[in-house]
Amino acid sequence: MKVSQRLLETALPIWESYYHHPFVQGISQGTLPREKFQFYMIQDHKYLMQYAKVFALGVIRADRESDMRLFSTLINGTLNTENAVHKWYLHQLGISQEGIDRAPMCLNNESYTNYMISVAFKEGLAELATVVLACAWSYKLIGDFVEAVPGSLRDDNFYRHWIKTYTSPAYREDTKVMIDFVDRLTEGYTEEQLQNLEHILVNCSKYEYQFWDMAWTMGKMDC
Repeated sequence: MKVSQRLLETALPIWESYYHHPFVQGISQGTLPREKFQFYMIQDHKYLMQYAKVFALGVIRADRESDMRLFSTLINGTLNTENAVHKWYLHQLGISQEGIDRAPMCLNNESYTNYMISVAFKEGLAELATVVLACAWSYKLIGDFVEAVPGSLRDDNFYRHWIKTYTSPAYREDTKVMIDFVDRLTEGYTEEQLQNLEHILVNCSKYEYQFWDMAWTMGKMDC
């Protein structure tokens, strides 16, 4: 069994629970209140800025030039390609960069991103790559789920652009690249090391669920 398959089986029950979260359901049905999505977009923008730093640490930690180039590409994808959907929605919602800067980073968001950066600093390159999989892989699966919901891609669904971003061939390919990267880096890993990868992935997956909760409640408990 590939390491990625083992990680998938470990995290899948948590990831599948996202499908039933009212925030994700609201996106798929087009019924999510826009003020909740606005709150989410601001926090997710702040998240992506920290997410890019994990990839930047990958450039530093990598020994192979090809791996350095991979992480460099992922930085660009995070700051430009993925962030493009944020800028589009932020413009539609009338949110300026100054408004983003003024908004506090919620406790869940700060804790989650600090955890990712801590793992990236303290552990190996495979652990660094694993720490981003909970977000990257689960969003790919959420995209698959939402895309299959009848009417989710109708023109009058305000969230259609978001759905199409995470169901695009480019996003799916980038996710596959990271999955394959983890498989290559973990060749010869011991059982203890594999259990640590599972621990990292589960922790990040729980943070992801809390992020959806934070977005749904608009930070009522932690902002």
